[in-house]
Amino acid sequence: MQNRFTPAPPFQSDKVHKIGVFDSGVGGLTVLQEIYRQLPHESVLYFGDTARVPYGTRSAAEILHFTRQTLDWMVSQRVKMAIVACNTSSALALDTVRNEYDLPILGVVLPGARAAARLGRRIGVIATPATVNSNAYLRAIEEANPLAQVWQVACPEFVPLIETNRLAEPYTLAIAKAYLQPLLDRSVDTIVYGCTHYPHLEPILRQFVPMSVQFVNPAIAVVAAAARELNLLGLQSHLLAQPTTFVVSGNPAQFAQLATQWLPTQPSVQQIILPTVPVS
Repeated sequence: MQNRFTPAPPFQSDKVHKIGVFDSGVGGLTVLQEIYRQLPHESVLYFGDTARVPYGTRSAAEILHFTRQTLDWMVSQRVKMAIVACNTSSALALDTVRNEYDLPILGVVLPGARAAARLGRRIGVIATPATVNSNAYLRAIEEANPLAQVWQVACPEFVPLIETNRLAEPYTLAIAKAYLQPLLDRSVDTIVYGCTHYPHLEPILRQFVPMSVQFVNPAIAVVAAAARELNLLGLQSHLLAQPTTFVVSGNPAQFAQLATQWLPTQPSVQQIILPTVPVS
């Protein structure tokens, strides 16, 4: 496919093929943290589409367009695998793009849904409006466990609150209580983070969600799936991991400042300019 990004030189060494991880912003850092834990020898190219965050209120056509743009660029950077660390893109674009690119592409919805189906019978899903409207989690959980009951809640304000670093504000706690109360009223035993941003909210959610309720972080499951895929394809690295390369479409300094609280070191962040191509 034609590369829709402004041409840019590869950010990585020819000798090290990285795992590409991409998200609309800092949500994919939850996947990156799991790569550091589960795949310590793997090097990573992380892309945050911060100029166009949030994805969760956009149309399916826009999400597919953005996902293709990112994959075009990641292919040009010679990644060996791509992890779509965005539930909205996983729900709305993954099935299409998997047939368009010659590299393994993993999404977070199916691994997360299967993990939830193993743990609970009364399962709540908190996600972006686009992910909820796709019913991707509902279908995947019910397929994995037909006895499960599933309720979904759209949480449109969560991603903007996280991306603007408003986690400590009383308003964030209030909106979290409002979003999750319908699930608590259903006596759910399991809640799925249907957006990779949402695990960043766990300290807030644990202030009012009973400890008996289990949270499912799909990042854990998708990285475990990536480990199996790398091993199956003979693509696993046995070298010392290189420092993670961080690239964003928006303001690098803003991303670095926000991301520091979830990373072991201050990230060095580069910017790539996306073309303003209309969505057909």
